[in-house]
Amino acid sequence: MDCIKQIQKKNTDLVNESIPYGDLLVIDENGGKVGIISRREALAMAALKELDVVVVSPESKPMVAKFMDYSKYRFEQQKKLKEIKKNQHIVELKEIRLSPTIDKHDLETKLKHAIKFLEKGDKVKLSIRFYGRMITHSEVGRQVMMSFIEAIGSKAIIELRPKMDGRSLIAILAPIIIT
Repeated sequence: MDCIKQIQKKNTDLVNESIPYGDLLVIDENGGKVGIISRREALAMAALKELDVVVVSPESKPMVAKFMDYSKYRFEQQKKLKEIKKNQHIVELKEIRLSPTIDKHDLETKLKHAIKFLEKGDKVKLSIRFYGRMITHSEVGRQVMMSFIEAIGSKAIIELRPKMDGRSLIAILAPIIIT
């Protein structure tokens, strides 16, 4: 199974025999400049030191290559990628549906849910759907939404002020990011 994943990833690094023919500007394992030498000479020198030749700058003329243990280098790169993925948080948009005729206790319950979503780092979309003739009293729905936003207070920033979208009143709240 792991072999299939490795084949699908397709390694794009230029290492040892996959380096095109030509001259290379070579840097040794300690960071010292070896000089501009041919690919064949670089491979021979690397073989003597039991290291690999890895191209670190393929766009430059001549290409810059370095002597290093390629397997250790790949391991370090994968470790860095894993650490970056672990630290990133994907922001989701959670929806809270309100009603123009919502009761006080129901409003408090939905408020607790919204605060919980915001504390987790997710955005909250507030929506009020007007059915039938309710649309004629949309200001009641707007008052409910504004009182909800005021109750959240300083726990969120208003990303999208309440606005009508067809028969719905929509607002989006974003969490306050503390850095």
